[in-house]
Amino acid sequence: MQLHIRHETTYRYEQPVKYSIQSLRVTPRRDGGQRALGWRIVGPGRRVEQTDAYGNVTHLLTYEESHREVSIIVQGVVETSGSGLIQDEGPLAPLAYLAATPLTRADARVRAIAAEHLAGAMPLQARLERLAEALHDTIRYTRGVTNVGDEAATVLARGAGVCQDQAHAFVACCRAAGIPARYVSGYFYTGDVGEIASHAWADAWLGENQGWLSIDLTHRSLAGERYCRLAVGRDYRDAAPVRGVRHGGGDEAMHVAVIVAASAQQQQ
Repeated sequence: MQLHIRHETTYRYEQPVKYSIQSLRVTPRRDGGQRALGWRIVGPGRRVEQTDAYGNVTHLLTYEESHREVSIIVQGVVETSGSGLIQDEGPLAPLAYLAATPLTRADARVRAIAAEHLAGAMPLQARLERLAEALHDTIRYTRGVTNVGDEAATVLARGAGVCQDQAHAFVACCRAAGIPARYVSGYFYTGDVGEIASHAWADAWLGENQGWLSIDLTHRSLAGERYCRLAVGRDYRDAAPVRGVRHGGGDEAMHVAVIVAASAQQQQ
């Protein structure tokens, strides 16, 4: 499948910004099951490419001229053939994804949910899918009730959140049960024409012979050919598409527009 993607992020500031630095993870990963046929980033300032410890292609964008607006556009075509199973374990050993982070730490409820759904004699994939179903039902997809700093335990207590929150809860439960799991950021083709948001889901380690199970709690499905993977990490902070710091500017307004289509004509 070929996914035609356009992602524009625009920052507008109340006052002039003296300089800004943005860390971009908006280039498709070189994972099995996907390859970029063409990809470009358009933005101001200087840009340096590198690959981080998780195998994500990152760009450090530095803009040193005074400005009140920054616009970053990424656009390209990605060929996908994923099935939801990723054989390549990545540059880090799966055990690196066992340690809890502030966003995925386990409380008593997280440990209880993990024990309820991940224990037993069923194949591990079936138990992981059972956990994903339970968390989908527990955390209702609701916009505007959480922020990027909310922990998995907080989201579970609230019972509502977005894809990022569902992914964090899944990762937290897996790690509480001793199963390596990682957060994934990327894009999802809905099949509809029009703007969508970028997306998040999770990978869980099945073992050397099977690799990673990539699972989307929001859509109750494995993350197959309709998904483009941008970055993985221990949680959102490792895999956020755009994060940065600035000097000056006052209040900030951010606008994000993402279009994922199966043909270039649908992006027009």
